[in-house]
Amino acid sequence: MTRKETLDGLRQSPKVDVCVLGGGINGLSVFRELALQGLRVLLVEKHDYCSGASAALSRMVHGGLRYLENGEFTLVKESLVERDRLLRNAPHLVAPLPTTVPVFDTFSGLANGIVRFLGLSRRPSRRGAVAIKAGLSIYDLLTRKRALMPRHRFRGRRATLAKWPALNPRIRSSATYYDAWVSHPERIGIELLQDGLSASTEAAAVNYAELRRSETGGYVVVDRIDGLSVEVEPKLIVNATGGWIDITNGALLPPDRRGAPLMGGTKGSHLIIDNARLRDALGDHMIYYENEDGRICILFPYLGKVLVGSTDIRVDDPETVRCEAEERDYILQSLAFVLPGMEIKREEIVFQFSGVRPLPASSDSFTGRIPRDHFCTLLENSGAPVICMIGGKWTTFRSFGELAADTALKRLGRPRRISTADCPIGGGRQFPADRASWIAALADRSGLAQPRVAALFARYGTDAAKVATFISQGTDAPMLGSDYSVREMLFLIRNEAVEHLDDLLLRRTTLAISGVLSLATLDATLDLLAAEKSWGDERRASERARFLALLRDNHGVDEAMLAARSPQPETEARAAV
Repeated sequence: MTRKETLDGLRQSPKVDVCVLGGGINGLSVFRELALQGLRVLLVEKHDYCSGASAALSRMVHGGLRYLENGEFTLVKESLVERDRLLRNAPHLVAPLPTTVPVFDTFSGLANGIVRFLGLSRRPSRRGAVAIKAGLSIYDLLTRKRALMPRHRFRGRRATLAKWPALNPRIRSSATYYDAWVSHPERIGIELLQDGLSASTEAAAVNYAELRRSETGGYVVVDRIDGLSVEVEPKLIVNATGGWIDITNGALLPPDRRGAPLMGGTKGSHLIIDNARLRDALGDHMIYYENEDGRICILFPYLGKVLVGSTDIRVDDPETVRCEAEERDYILQSLAFVLPGMEIKREEIVFQFSGVRPLPASSDSFTGRIPRDHFCTLLENSGAPVICMIGGKWTTFRSFGELAADTALKRLGRPRRISTADCPIGGGRQFPADRASWIAALADRSGLAQPRVAALFARYGTDAAKVATFISQGTDAPMLGSDYSVREMLFLIRNEAVEHLDDLLLRRTTLAISGVLSLATLDATLDLLAAEKSWGDERRASERARFLALLRDNHGVDEAMLAARSPQPETEARAAV
């Protein structure tokens, strides 16, 4: 349904079983869960889907090796199960990632690890080979029955430096194990949304909208695009707003129903670096290393560039989160420690991002000790009761959504009809064993060139068939300065709830985060979006200014950088020929 049809449907039939607040990965997960159970479920997202913390993760899909030191064995076991499910259910977007840990000591960290395991507060210290070996052995033990990926292995100093000569020569050895990575996490979110909407005609969702209390004590959904509102009557509310949970409760619940603060998030910032020498130095591995202060950092090839991060800083206001200069300096310092001969220039940082980890409230003086597990809390209310989704990590979004859905189903007295444990996500459905044959067949059906279909398959999995069919039904052309095309962009605009330019360039595509977005591509995309939305010159100009400010303030990309990336006239002429 279109946005207008969704809101008109609510006006005609305002009663809903569950209203899910928050269109991040956890909110979208519980939305899909409830839609599959046949409930009338409404999802309301204040901004765009997956535009907050769900777009700012490290792109890792992992068990959480370092959480073993905190004694969070149940979380690690659950995370590894969910990691392996994502490898099966979303193979178009989630893939194995060989991960190497440089080891600088042999016995370091054992005593401190025991103290931390017992819950006593001590600063993290560097983990030596024995501590790392113990952790990786547990990792292997927890995944031994599924055995989807190789077991860990150690290399001595000589073998490590032969494979990664740029590593700090002070290392003693290295350990390699396998986790996974996600190429486009926002795409997973959109596919969860579409799965939920496809599962039931009783499911509806709207972005750029808010649920508010009305003057009569009921609830209204306020459309932030046109300012209009519609009354809704939910039996139950699921608060899945992550770092905004306490803020959301403050707007929905009277003071005596809110209780103590539930959230105590920390900020994680990351850089995307365009440096060929750095990329080549990594090979196809992620380097999972400890900075000199004991903080875990990561470094791995990502969309032709290198992703490096992250920080872990307490935050009070999730709305103001961005990567600050001191964080950028910290990340670069950590990189200089693990790869001391690598020089990174400021202009090689092509993108940066920051998000709030939705951690439970904690008084722990060290952020690394705050539990990463998840749970649900039910707050009674004179209106609809509120189920709050507290904590969680991106890897466990499915199991967390399942937990919240089961809590809602129990409250409503409704049965679970289907499990999502083995449900493919979006383009993971009917995923071919022989990708080359599938791509060739779609190329024959659609008339598109095989390389073009291969690119679509890499982005959308088997959903590439829908995109290719749409592209083939009209005259297409390359999108200036990118490997996307005009009709591919049109498909996204018309089918994926795009309301602003940043929806398209930051989340529905990887143009911005991959560092290839140019001013020419921006303007060509804006022309397309403005035509589809019937925007006049004034709205078009305000949208352009809005997006440029967002890029500058939140992602460290200014207009001069975009202009420098724009194709030159002679390049365009060669491309046309």
